[in-house]
Amino acid sequence: MRYSATVEIMEEKSVRVGLLGCGNVGKALVGLITSQREAILSRTGLNLTIQAIAVQNPEKHQDLGALAERITTRAHDVVVSDDVDLVVEVIGGVEPSKELIEAALRSGKPVITANKELLAKHGPELFEQADQGNLDLLFEAAVAGGIPLMRALRESLKGEPIRRVMGIVNGTTNYVLSQMTETGMSYGDALAEAQSAGFAESDPSADVEGQDAASKAAIIAMVAFGARLGLSDVTYEGITQVSAEDIDFAKRFGHTIKLLAIAEHDNGEVAVRVHPAMVPDHHPLASVRDSFNAVFVEGEAVGDLMLYGRGAGGSPTASAVLGDIIAAANNLTQSTNNGLGNLRQASIQSTEGLENAFYINLEVTDEPGVLAAVASVFGNHGVSIRSMEQEGLGGEARIVFITHASKERNVHSTLDELSELDCVIQIGTKIRVVGA
Repeated sequence: MRYSATVEIMEEKSVRVGLLGCGNVGKALVGLITSQREAILSRTGLNLTIQAIAVQNPEKHQDLGALAERITTRAHDVVVSDDVDLVVEVIGGVEPSKELIEAALRSGKPVITANKELLAKHGPELFEQADQGNLDLLFEAAVAGGIPLMRALRESLKGEPIRRVMGIVNGTTNYVLSQMTETGMSYGDALAEAQSAGFAESDPSADVEGQDAASKAAIIAMVAFGARLGLSDVTYEGITQVSAEDIDFAKRFGHTIKLLAIAEHDNGEVAVRVHPAMVPDHHPLASVRDSFNAVFVEGEAVGDLMLYGRGAGGSPTASAVLGDIIAAANNLTQSTNNGLGNLRQASIQSTEGLENAFYINLEVTDEPGVLAAVASVFGNHGVSIRSMEQEGLGGEARIVFITHASKERNVHSTLDELSELDCVIQIGTKIRVVGA
């Protein structure tokens, strides 16, 4: 018996890319497209070319070789050009990025962006515009750098009832906390080290105050739960109040302090927050060091999943952008898209109603009856104490509590009453405890 086989020749499809911005990520993307062009063509049939690059200062980008001839300062011309099929935005910020993305979508072009701030503030309206035009608006690189979190949530887990997504999504703060934990550095010294190593900006406020992670948490919640929400719906705290003493106490209790982004869905309500947390040393997130990111996804059917990798940097982020380019280019040639669909209006749960265990650090006068007075305040508000440590400070004392899980409003009212006691000198750091 004889068999014959036919080999189907993959039709080559040319896709011309317009690039907005050419900083660390943009330059890494140019290099990646150039080096991987033949491999992408052989695997997908897509012939990707960079048609135009819009920048503010062309003189800074003459190292792009032959592509330097395609540099322009006229970003709007790029997004509406008939010679551009697909637009990549890596400028950052809200404007002019929002205006340019809207113009690209009106011109019938799919868009890939790494802009977490823009999506956290205006994502739902941009996703709706893209869907109306049967176009992709993809954003893998906006959250967790090179980790394929968005693709996992959008595609692999599309039918999964996801309960919670929790993780470390800001490399700067994780590096700072790692340095404080491993070397005993103060917060200020660890931040300076992060800046020296290139892991923190000269103005690190968006990172250390929690806004960067909050933007990413908002995007995670949109994708994981199909919820229409934004940055204004996220409660966030940063790490600026975490001290070396807090790090040491966490170690004594068998915990490590991490800045966590948490998005939860329960009974139709969504709660999204960012805050420092004491994570048990046996939890995988406790071992995530330096500038790495890691995210846990908890689903009803799939159980627990963890994705880990570099959350920032030109090359990892460019890799995520390139993956989106290939997906969007394929969809473009097939006249389809991988949109989020209709995001539902979310019912946002107040963090005051959430239950958490807390680490609470108090400085008090060192005299008889103080501990009893403090403990009675906890009891008055229904906050149960799991463990306690006390140490003298020379005429004063420090008392550290770990509570059982309690409603946050009860913990806050406890702290309000404690602040009125004459024996309480100072209420120090309040940090939630995960897994307590």
